[in-house]
Amino acid sequence: MNGGVNDKAASLLAKLGAAGLLVMTAVIGWQVFGRFVLQHSPSWSEQTALILMIWYVFLAAAAGVWERFHIRIEILEQRLSPPGMTRLRIGIHVLIALFGLVFAVYGAQLAWEVRGNVIPSLGISRAFAYIPIPFAGLLMTIFSIGRIRVRLLEQEREPQRRTEEPA
Repeated sequence: MNGGVNDKAASLLAKLGAAGLLVMTAVIGWQVFGRFVLQHSPSWSEQTALILMIWYVFLAAAAGVWERFHIRIEILEQRLSPPGMTRLRIGIHVLIALFGLVFAVYGAQLAWEVRGNVIPSLGISRAFAYIPIPFAGLLMTIFSIGRIRVRLLEQEREPQRRTEEPA
């Protein structure tokens, strides 16, 4: 995927994550209303909120890889030269890409293993709760590779500076 496609995909994922958070908030609100006002909490609300949370967290996490809105500690970056900083950031994205592949492979296995289990209060397969894990993992890998590509292109464009140390 190129930068424009990644930008649009990450933006869509962030919007879906925000929508999931809003829907989950409404579901929790209905659960509280049901429990304290109607004296009967809906049986489906807790599992629905949990599934929504899994979905929006993984979608937003994938978007964060491209959008760079994850928390990071910059103390090491600030102590490195620009080429060292670039190498560090590329190394970090290599690790993120590898973790994304782990999410993709093992998340798919998890969803496959629980596909026959039904969530009683919702009547749907438990796999539905875990589908975003491999999907987000694959996107994290794609976005990390995209970030590595951006860093390498930036490095190529940067004029080579020669620093001469005094004798």
